[in-house]
Amino acid sequence: MPKIISVLKRFGFILIFIFTLSAFSQTAKYSNEFLSIGVDAAAFGMGNAVTATTKDVNSGYWNPAGLVHLEDNQVSAMHANYFANIATYNYVAGAMPLDSKSAVGFSVIRFGVDDILNTTQLIDEQGNIDYNRISLFSNADYAFTLSYARNLPLEGFSYGVNAKVIRRIIGDFAQAWGFGFDAGIQFQKNSWSFGAMARDITTTYNTWTFNDTELASIRDAVEGQNQVVPEASEITLPKLQLGMAKTSSLHRDFELTTSLNLDIRFAQTNDLVSSGAMSMTPAFGFEVGYIDLVYLRGGVGNFQNIEQLGRNGTEVGFQPNFGVGFKYKGIQIDYALTDIGDQSLALYSNVFSLKLDWSVFR
Repeated sequence: MPKIISVLKRFGFILIFIFTLSAFSQTAKYSNEFLSIGVDAAAFGMGNAVTATTKDVNSGYWNPAGLVHLEDNQVSAMHANYFANIATYNYVAGAMPLDSKSAVGFSVIRFGVDDILNTTQLIDEQGNIDYNRISLFSNADYAFTLSYARNLPLEGFSYGVNAKVIRRIIGDFAQAWGFGFDAGIQFQKNSWSFGAMARDITTTYNTWTFNDTELASIRDAVEGQNQVVPEASEITLPKLQLGMAKTSSLHRDFELTTSLNLDIRFAQTNDLVSSGAMSMTPAFGFEVGYIDLVYLRGGVGNFQNIEQLGRNGTEVGFQPNFGVGFKYKGIQIDYALTDIGDQSLALYSNVFSLKLDWSVFR
């Protein structure tokens, strides 16, 4: 019991530290939001309620503490299209156990819009339209994450940390570098699992640089509406995700996992519960597995108070998801359909992911 109290005190200190940073930070609410989308079709199918249950290569994103459950090297990849295929979202990751108590992982995320038409030079000096002056550029966000996880001396407890490097590029107009850290903890006891993931615990700091020559070409693109160069620095506020789950054996070869997440932002948003200091929204998910071969998943989350245009008041929107998976000899393929019936303002997509145990290549 004293060891449990010691662990909880340490994590409680982290929570107090996060809240203190948030209370005194004047920052944008939605900085680096591409990192809030998620990874892995299996997690999407469960409504992203996997903070307590994640225990594979994708734990580097959801909760690095889960990496300690790896029994072999793993690699993972995911692809999804958003906004009617205008934007692409790609993710690759690898992880390996170092010994029986620790593991490491590495992942790369890219969210981008490519082949954007640059029409700033469409009209020449004589006022003529010249389509040959049109060029293309990309708007892309990258995240590179290095993860480390280790079992704590107290049975059932593990912790993990992430070090992140952010790279954001807007054609030749602007670019940014950012740095940040995450920390997570998990506890497993019999059929119960608990987890906490604190994202951007020291705030993630992005520094922008701008190409004055390129910006000058568009500064007066619309007469009387000068384009203002934004702030050169951007800070991402911490977020906290709490999760719990229970795994039960059903009739013979079936296993059921039910999970609950509580996602907390330290800012006022449109989440289901919101105040000036913080906002919260729940997520629920389940997974039914058959002999560790076939999986059926469902989940709902992203509960938001959505303002109704043309009408007074708000309505509660939510995001229902559905997923299936197949696993055979170290190869796992997962699919998720997000935002079924377009019930929310969230991104709608068909998501596919692939996960391989390194034993496949031996």
